[in-house]
Amino acid sequence: MRRAIEFPSRGSQCRGWLYVPEGSVVKRPAPAIVMAHGFSAVKEMFRLSSYAECFEEAGFVTLVFDFRFLGASDGNPRGQIISHEQQEDYRNAITWLSLQPEVDGDRIGVWGTSYAGGHVLHLAAFDRRIKVVVAQVTTINPVKQIVHRGGKEALERLIGMLAKDRVQRFEAGAVNYVKVVGLPDELSALSVPDAYEAMTRNAVGAPNWINQVTLESLGNYIEYVPTASIELISPTPLLMVLAEQDSLIPVELARAAFDRAGAPKELQAFPCGHFDVYQTEPWFSKAVSSMMEWYTKHL
Repeated sequence: MRRAIEFPSRGSQCRGWLYVPEGSVVKRPAPAIVMAHGFSAVKEMFRLSSYAECFEEAGFVTLVFDFRFLGASDGNPRGQIISHEQQEDYRNAITWLSLQPEVDGDRIGVWGTSYAGGHVLHLAAFDRRIKVVVAQVTTINPVKQIVHRGGKEALERLIGMLAKDRVQRFEAGAVNYVKVVGLPDELSALSVPDAYEAMTRNAVGAPNWINQVTLESLGNYIEYVPTASIELISPTPLLMVLAEQDSLIPVELARAAFDRAGAPKELQAFPCGHFDVYQTEPWFSKAVSSMMEWYTKHL
């Protein structure tokens, strides 16, 4: 059963969906999972509901939500994506979920994909309320990812744009934007062809998604290293799901980060692209199956 919910986060309301398995009642609270999406995406995109339905069927209360400034959630400017603010939204989602009568507050896991995959790796290192973490095609090191996609010249161009943006914000409070995805000759944050195709195709069922992100967000993005403390996640169980042909996140970066993590941990890597794991068979089913096994075993 799915119902719309909202919870407060830093004075704004985050909105999402709560999935409650039949038979999960106050007398028999269930383990729970908090889920959120990647860079700029919203809950209606990339089959997040399909993941949640699978987890619900396996007996987990599951919360899927939009970060502030995105989707159905409050906050201005729209398209603002700041890592520590999104982490705070996760923390508040965990708190809200732990207080629900259907939920066993001592058995909460997190799920994140792409940029949110980085968030859950960071959070699990410091928030021991998190009992299990699953990170799918996760952000590892944004600066290295940008250089991988466009070379050091692309990074230098971005740094120059950010310097001009900072002056305009300081002098006039300007909010400058860049596209999230674009055609090959357009400036965009995720400048790979499969990102443009996947994001625009999935936007059809997501009327709240906007193809823009603030330049301030990109300034935060390049300074963010969510795996800096990955060694501290242990003893919380960690599952990482990777795509061997990932155009956004070099798989070798993810493998190196995984090697630094302590046990218990497991890595699943599939011969597909970053967006295939969401929507292409057999990769979606294989990924979800491994996740359900991990949650069932450890949560």
